[in-house]
Amino acid sequence: MVVSFIGIGSNLGVREDNIRRAIDYLSKYKGIKIDKVSRIIETEPQGGPPQGKYLNGVIKVNTDLSPRELLRALQSIENMMGRVRTVRFGPRIIDLDILLYGDKTVDEPELKIPHPEMFKRKFVIEPLLEIEPKLKDYHTFTANLPER
Repeated sequence: MVVSFIGIGSNLGVREDNIRRAIDYLSKYKGIKIDKVSRIIETEPQGGPPQGKYLNGVIKVNTDLSPRELLRALQSIENMMGRVRTVRFGPRIIDLDILLYGDKTVDEPELKIPHPEMFKRKFVIEPLLEIEPKLKDYHTFTANLPER
């Protein structure tokens, strides 16, 4: 099994329920076992059209799935929940992103690991370090942490 970290966010509908439902779907997905869930924080949207605030957090999972299979699993959950991709950085009922997948680096058109924007997003780094504080010891994190 590989340790992976998943970013989760919602800014449409009943955001808390959306996040709970997504975590529930994730917990029932074959090949994925949830280990920890960070606290959920409210944040301002980053880019895109004018929209409501997000609730964001991070989930630590153990998985037998490959990075590509994990991406398909996350997209399947997003689709089941009614996510529609219309505007880049637009509002969404649920957003699930692979942040880290073990120590693997992936650079494909549809999949980039580590997530290319994670070091710029305090709403990702804070919950990530909450559930996995030892990551702060790695040079990449120390060098790229957003200002507090």
